[in-house]
Parts: sequence; C-alpha cells; structure tokens
Amino acid sequence: MYRLLKCVCGLTLTLAVAALLADEGMWLFNQAPKDQIMHRYGFELTGAFLDQLRLASVKTPGASASIVSPNGLIFTNHHVASGCIQRLSSARHNYMAGGFHAARESDELRCPGMEVTVLLRIQDVTARVNAGVQARPGTPEANEQRRAAMSAVEKECAAAAGNRCDVVTLYSGALYHLYESRKHTDVRLVFAPEFDIAFFGGDPDNFTYPRYCLDVTFLRAYENGRPAQTPRYLQWSRQGARDGETVFVSGHPGSTDRFITLAQVEYLRDTSYPLSIAYWEAAIAALKTYGAHSAENARVARDKVFRAENSLKARTWELKGLREASLLQRKRQREQALRDRIRKDAQLRQSVGSAFEDIAAAYQQWAPRYKEYQSLERGPLYSDLFRIARHVVRLPEEKAKPNGQRLREYNDAALASLEVDLYAQTPITESVEVTVLATWLRFIEQHLGAGHETVNAVLGGRTPEQAAQLYVGATRLKDLAERKRLAASLDAVKSSQDGMVRLARLVDPAARAVRKAYEDGVVAVETAAAPRVARARFALFGAAEYPDATGTLRLSFGAVKGYRNAQGQPVAFATDFTGLYARATGQEPYRLPERWLKLKSTLDLKTPFNFVSTADIIGGNSGSPAVNTRGEIVGVIFDGNLEAMPNRFLYDDAQARAVLVAAQGIVEALRRIYRAEKLLTELGLAGR
Repeated sequence: MYRLLKCVCGLTLTLAVAALLADEGMWLFNQAPKDQIMHRYGFELTGAFLDQLRLASVKTPGASASIVSPNGLIFTNHHVASGCIQRLSSARHNYMAGGFHAARESDELRCPGMEVTVLLRIQDVTARVNAGVQARPGTPEANEQRRAAMSAVEKECAAAAGNRCDVVTLYSGALYHLYESRKHTDVRLVFAPEFDIAFFGGDPDNFTYPRYCLDVTFLRAYENGRPAQTPRYLQWSRQGARDGETVFVSGHPGSTDRFITLAQVEYLRDTSYPLSIAYWEAAIAALKTYGAHSAENARVARDKVFRAENSLKARTWELKGLREASLLQRKRQREQALRDRIRKDAQLRQSVGSAFEDIAAAYQQWAPRYKEYQSLERGPLYSDLFRIARHVVRLPEEKAKPNGQRLREYNDAALASLEVDLYAQTPITESVEVTVLATWLRFIEQHLGAGHETVNAVLGGRTPEQAAQLYVGATRLKDLAERKRLAASLDAVKSSQDGMVRLARLVDPAARAVRKAYEDGVVAVETAAAPRVARARFALFGAAEYPDATGTLRLSFGAVKGYRNAQGQPVAFATDFTGLYARATGQEPYRLPERWLKLKSTLDLKTPFNFVSTADIIGGNSGSPAVNTRGEIVGVIFDGNLEAMPNRFLYDDAQARAVLVAAQGIVEALRRIYRAEKLLTELGLAGR
C-alpha cells in the first residue's frame, strides 16, 4: 500500500498519508491494508490469519458474532441476542430479567426465526453486473437491468452450492462483489446474563465511557439436530486485553457515510435525520407509557424500548456532529480538494463529468417526498404484525414476477432467509402491537396530513387508537398456518378480510409508488454518478481508501488505549469490578442482580471488566470479536462512546473509542458468579 502512495504528490499525498498513519478503516478482507498495519504496528497480517478470522466470524441479523469452539458455540452480545431471549421468554420464564444457562445441550433453546451466516468466499463480479446493463446510465431502465443482473448472479450461486449468496455494492457501485456464505438456521440459546448486568447503566450510560456491562451471550449453531462441526474457531486469550496492545476487530458494520458527497450529507442533516428522530421519540414515549401499566407490559416492551432508545441516541449525536460547523467544514474541504484534483486532470475531469451536480439535483428533488417514504415504505417500526402482513401481501405478487424484476428482498436467493423469519413461531402480544401501530398512525397523520389519500384510507374516519385496535383485533396472522395459506396465494391475499392484511393492502400502492420514485429518481442517478467519483478516487489514491460500510464483513484494527475526556481528565483504558460495585445504587438502571450482590466476595475486584480501543467501528459491529496478534479473543465490541458518533462521517480517534467487554471479566463472571464450568471447559479455560 505504501508503495502505491509514493507516486502521488501534493495534497493527494498529504491526505493519503494522514489516513495511513491513523487506525481508520473498515477494510474488505480481500483488500486488507497489510502495509499500513506493518507500518503502524509492526505486525505482518498474513493470509492464514485473515482466513482464520474470516471463517470464525459470524453475521447475525443486523450485527456480528464469532465461533469460539469446534462444536458450533457462538459468542456475541446480549443486546444482539435480545430478540431471541425475548421471544423465548414469558411471564413464567423471564429470561431477559433472570438470565439463562443451559446446563446440558438438551437444555439449549432454539431461537425462533434466527439465521446466522459465515462468509466462505468473495468473488469480483463487477464485469458481469455491468455487462447486464445496456440502457443509458442514470435511467430507471439501467437501474432495473442492474438489479436483474445482480439477482441472476445470486440465483446461480445459490443454486450451485445451496449457500446464501449476496451481490454487494462497493465504492458506490464502482465494484460489485459476490459474497457466498454458509447458513445456520437452527441457532440455540446457551447462556445469557440478566438484563440488569448486561445493560447496566441503561440508556443514561449508553454510548458513554467508563462502562460496566456484561453484554455477552453464547449461542450454538446446530445441523441436523446436532451441534454444528466448526473446526475454524477463535481461541480465548488467557491474558486478556492489555494496555497498548494491538487488536483486530472482525464484524459487519452496517453503514457509514464517509465517502458520500457534501450534498448527501446536507440531505441527511436537513431532511432524513430530523424526521427519523421525531419518529423514535414518539415510539419511545408510547412504549414507556405502555410499559408503566404493569410488570408484564414492561417485560413485553423492554426489547423494543432498548432498540428505539439505542437508535435515537445514535442518530441524535450523529446529527449533533452534522450540525457542528467544524465537521461540515472538514467535509467541504475534503470534497473541494478532491474536485480540484479531478479538475486538473483532463481525463478524470471528463470521466467524472457532472456527477457531483447530478447527485445534488437528485437529492434536492427527492427531499420533499422523503416523509412519505419514511412513513409508508418503512412502515411502523417495532410492529411484528405489520412486518408479517407486508410480507404476506407482497410475497405472492413478487414471486409471480421474473426473478430479476422483483423487489430485491424477494428474489430467489433471498427467499429462504425471508421465509425463516416469516414462518418463525414467535410470541406476539396484541396490546403492544396496538400501541406501536397507533403511534405510527398518529405519525403519518401528522406528517402526511389528514387529507393524504392513504392516511384517509387507513384511518377511515377513526382516531389512530381506534384504527389500531380494529386492525390488530381482526387479524389471525399470529397463526402460522394462516400466514402460510395467505402467502401462497395472491387471490387469497386479495380477498382476505384479515385486519392486518387489509391494512398492508391499503398502504401498499402508495408505498410501492414512493419506493419506485426513490429508486428511479435517486438510486438510478447515484448508481450512474457515484461510481464515476469512486473511480476518480481509485485513480488518485489506489487502494488507500476502503469503501463505506455495507453490512458485510470488514476488518478494523487499533490499539487498546485510554484518552482524555472533554475536561482534559485522563480516562483509563479499562474499568474493573470495583468500579461496577461503586456505581451500583440499587435503583434502575444501576441495580445489580441478586447473585452479583451475594457473590461479590468471590470476585477478584481488580479484574478488567470493560475496555476501550481505537478500532474503527459503527452500528452493526456489536458482537464483533476483538483478537490479539495471536488471533485470540481479548474482548467483544458492544458500544462506542458519544465522541465516536460523528465517525459515521469522518473518522477521528482523539477521543472516539470502541467499547468492549474484556475477556478477563467474562471469564471471572462465568466462573465466580454463574458457576458455568461446562461453558468454560468448552472455551478451553477449565480450572484456570
């Protein structure tokens, strides 16, 4: 990598070297920055090291995990597995509150609707995808042809090996890679601590540091009713994380916006973020009011509240960063430097053309319609019944189309995974469904207006609360057989009088129309214009820049390292159990589980519990393993601090940190608090 940079001069070299000397980057495994890591940390990143880490890394729904034994044992966060834990819980067996520990394999409980994958191989299919596009770039026809080409590649791959296959768009469409992954659809819960210790400090401490959380869970992948054989797994470090140590993080960061244009950043600041934040605020208020009525309501709503509060806090601080003049000024300077460099090169100037202007115009035209897209196509967040109803309504209609003409989530390669979720036997509480649905109906009434045709149709002269009661009270979608019957027949869907199916049908025409407007007016322009900018970056920087995160497997690296806070005070790299007990007040969210109070004297209170690193992460990295240079687990990512939130747009490690649960603290808790000797033995830590 360093050799590629030496031939670049002036400002380009300055920018590239600045990136080279920092811990920045969510790198593709097939484009790992070996020279950069050697230059910064003196460590030779070998192909064998990368292969071992890749084949032991796991993608969970929206997050990350790792394989930690040859018998399918999977290690992740409690909050990553909370959907499983919540679905397995009941008023009688509240595993969220009381925790779960399977003493025997026969006690391990299957997570409804959960699928995890392991990346087997990556193939560059850029030429094949581009060959399928014959229409003029930037047109809806070109966008449809590109989707069809991607779907064809995925279908061929899935048919050949029976694996999950996804064509991933990288560098804004300059590259297309095929990711082939092994699927596990039988995933079972092995161990989970109590919510009070997993999320100690609650929302007030979320995205802060110091932290004191045992945010961990162990799952197990099964095949044919037996634990999966997983010879590629990560061993546990005996020493754990140490100050100044080099660590590598392997995970699935969801999305970043570091390489989008300034016009796109301003769109997020002025249009997208404020509306999303307003919705989350309304949802949280409604769910908390619902939960306050009873202990059972609080149990049912807890996971939804956590997810909503987590999203709200992240977006709020990201928006705060966007509104700071310094961040926008840095983005503006970087874009101007790139455009100046392009302008000085006749070949680059011609190839980029009006790409920046085209993207800006597309977002300017789209912005007034975003509230309709947020309201109707995204639909009511946290409603299991609406999510099911939408799939039931769309699935038979989409399956009747040629594979390449379907919405992407319904193409042949994606159907198996969609059906795992759709046909999972999960508990649904009607009262909380009414709450989240009424919240959404109030939101669309407020933001689209009472005169909007779809709003009028779904409310039908009723209040949002009355309409929500009507739709939820008249549905049978909790019945798995009914879901399957409807999803198998378009005629059955069209004639159904089921309440939630009727609601999904009423919303669908306008939702599809606004989605098509977005894909034709924004996506089509982006897929034509953004790759021209990305190719110019390639010409100037070579492989010195990684692509924005896409929810696919990436490698990050950094040091275990403290920092100075905003007051200039030093913040140590690690916390310990002494700090945990000092922070505990006995009141939520600083209440410790009973066993932690009873067994305090058994703990080595100086054991590192949580720690921080400069590794570059974002949402989706939750559950990512952190390994040392021997490839051993020293911790697991579970958060970032507030100072890291603007890293979505520009990386800075002066104060921004990834926050992890320390391997030492996990072992100490498993041994002293939970007496989990069988689990420790499987981790290779018996009697240590």
